[in-house]
Formats: sequence, structure tokens, C-alpha cells
Amino acid sequence: MPDKITWSTQELELLSLFQKISGVTARDCVIDNKMNRVIFLVNPNEIGLAIGRKGSCVKALENIIKKPVEIVAYSDDPIQLIKNTLNPKYISEIRLSERMDGSKIAVVVLTNPKFQGAVVGLGGKHAEKARLLVRRYFDIADVRIVTQT
Repeated sequence: MPDKITWSTQELELLSLFQKISGVTARDCVIDNKMNRVIFLVNPNEIGLAIGRKGSCVKALENIIKKPVEIVAYSDDPIQLIKNTLNPKYISEIRLSERMDGSKIAVVVLTNPKFQGAVVGLGGKHAEKARLLVRRYFDIADVRIVTQT
């Protein structure tokens, strides 16, 4: 886990806006320019409030910032954070391993290959979100999604 996460001025403004709209203090804000979205991490017990009734908070944020908004439940456990980011009902297991060069990777094993699209997301957006978050919080270099053989 990193000692300290620093936010840009834009991320601080988004954190403040998020709190004003949802009433929830987000733990983190990540601007993902590659996938053109903003990801907020919140405490697991506040995710419903952060999303709002019928997604009202998310819709309001998207209308203001003109980008898709995604909300993820934070966890101190890298495996749980990956599950919170991906679609856990299609995951049979997640293994953490270390490469020869010392870098860490997470291997997500799916229950069935036909659910790969649901886990990876359109254009790989869910997989990329998982990579961003575990790299930021746990220094895990990559997340690989594989099917059982």
C-alpha cells in the first residue's frame, strides 16, 4: 500500500463535488483519461448512498463533469478490491503471484469462458479499472484474466 496518494487540483475539485452531490466522502478519485471516465472509491457501507436512488448521484455528476462516473467499494485487501471492481459472480478465484523480476501480478480465474466479456467489460474497461486501482494501492503491476481449463 502506498505511503501517500497525491491528488491533482482537478481530482480535489471532483472529490469536493462528489461530497456535495452525494453526501459521501470518497476515499479517492481517479481520472482515467485512457477510458475517458472518473472513478470514485468509497467505503463499502456507503456505496448505495454514493450511487443515489436509481443512480441519481451518478447521473448528476456525469451531467456536470461530462464524463462517465464509476463508483467502486474500497477494500484494504487486494483480492477483495479486484472483486469489487470486476463482476465477482463469474470469478472462481484470484491468485496473487510474484514474477522473477519481483513485480506482483494478480490472476483472475473465471468460472466459465462465456462470461469473459462481462468481467473484462466493453473495450476492457473493467479490467483496466482493476489494473489502475491495484497498481495505485497495492503496487500490483498487472491483472490477468484467464479461464479455467
